Amino acid sequence: MRRRAFKLTFNAEYAKIICVMSILTIKGLSHTYDNKVLFDDADLTVNNGEHIGIVGLNGAGKSTFMKILTGSLVQDAGEVRWLPGIKVGYLDQHADIDRTLTVMQYLEGSFKELFDLSARLEAAYARMSEEDVTDDEMEKLINRTAAMQSKLDEEDFYSLEANIKKVAGGLGIGNLGYDTLIGKLSGGQRAKVMLAKLLLDEPDVMLLDEPTNFLDLEQIAWLAKYLDGYKGTFLLVSHDGEFLNKVCKIIVNIENSRIKKYWGDYDKFMQQHESDAKQYAESYERQQREIKRMEDYIARNKARAATAGMANSRKKMLDRIEVMSKPVSFEKPVFSFPYTLLVTKHLLDVKELVVGYNGKAILPPVNFTLGSESKLWLRGTNGMGKTTILKTLMKQLPAIGGGFSYNINVKINYIEQDLEFPSKEMNAISFMSFRHPRLSQKEVRNQLAKVGIRGDLSTKAVGALSGGEQVRVKLCSLMQKESNLLILDEPTNHLDNLSKEALAEALSEYPGAFILVSHEPAYADGLCNDIFDLEK
Repeated sequence: MRRRAFKLTFNAEYAKIICVMSILTIKGLSHTYDNKVLFDDADLTVNNGEHIGIVGLNGAGKSTFMKILTGSLVQDAGEVRWLPGIKVGYLDQHADIDRTLTVMQYLEGSFKELFDLSARLEAAYARMSEEDVTDDEMEKLINRTAAMQSKLDEEDFYSLEANIKKVAGGLGIGNLGYDTLIGKLSGGQRAKVMLAKLLLDEPDVMLLDEPTNFLDLEQIAWLAKYLDGYKGTFLLVSHDGEFLNKVCKIIVNIENSRIKKYWGDYDKFMQQHESDAKQYAESYERQQREIKRMEDYIARNKARAATAGMANSRKKMLDRIEVMSKPVSFEKPVFSFPYTLLVTKHLLDVKELVVGYNGKAILPPVNFTLGSESKLWLRGTNGMGKTTILKTLMKQLPAIGGGFSYNINVKINYIEQDLEFPSKEMNAISFMSFRHPRLSQKEVRNQLAKVGIRGDLSTKAVGALSGGEQVRVKLCSLMQKESNLLILDEPTNHLDNLSKEALAEALSEYPGAFILVSHEPAYADGLCNDIFDLEK
């Protein structure tokens, strides 16, 4: 996780000031990325204690905005000013962390100063027990240990482990094992651990990029309660409207190279945004008509002596007009999964299947059957083994016990939860060509265009694409292969609402069976005709 921490010791008067002052001021923000104007003279003010949701379609610039706020990316123009002394914590799910640490060691890093102090205290006590310590040194050690002990007691050091496990438990991290090495965790598991550490850090401001990804319903509920009671400020990127309604009182929308602040929850924002979008489009059209009228007048009259002055005057007026950006038109991506007929109704038998790692089971034996038209929601809290079951069914992991059998004619398409590519440096075109070598370059571009990956996006390194854009590339790959069974592990992670709708439409029209893992109950309920609950 990348963090920018700016910290001063607050006195009482400073604390009073911070309550009434803006802690973040953005003026004239402009930034272009890969020839796309993301921000153009954008402004925003954030006040202390505000709980803000950041929304916008995939590729609008939400993650770029977060990076600009942390200072890891420098804007082209404009001012981004934090109030001095503010400690800012940033959750970046794609950041790398020390994989040699255990989960507990990493989480304890939030209290490094206190653990270091405890180590010095133990060393001092050890020195006091040695035979060669002098009376003068002993007196100094007694005073020093007393001061260190007082500090540890004041900071409630001996309750830290319990407090760490309370936060970690709320996010389901206890199931991973506190002695587990970070390097042994999946990308989703690492993301949860990074989120837990950020919460334990208790910064003045939290910058959260899709924090509900990789969380199940219970953990999302816990996080919502935590954030709702959070005394500090946070800015949270999310496409989960239900979650935003629970935790955010302000919505900031990134659209048309502007940043606009709305007061109210996500539902209220959606109502106001629809009206604003209509008004903006009408204003843009009026301005374009006026510009065209003035340009026509100038063209007709600039060469005539009698009217050249008037034409020149109109030209000056035209040059002073602040031209509105064209409303961004986002087409809904089109997903479709080719189907190959399965003549029998029987597709999959899972009998007494035991899954886990290194010969250690993580679940009781699993039993279920899948018909040729089954739409199964595989449900359960994070860490219970949903992804492990899917990987075992895909034969990426060996079964520890029991087994499963497919119909001989089954053809599977699978999308994994972690956004892994052969190389983050390859672009969408090269990835598709690698996966589907029979496709021509024209066919590859056409297929990518269907899911909204066109132009510069198709040639940009996949590691530089937004999470939602990466998911759409993966879904595009699935569209090139016929199947009668889809195995989908959290496919809506990172997707904006338009893309979610498009995926739901494609799955609704798919004649075959699918197994869906999703932390969005409303989404899964609308698609699935059966539920397999790992907790029952």
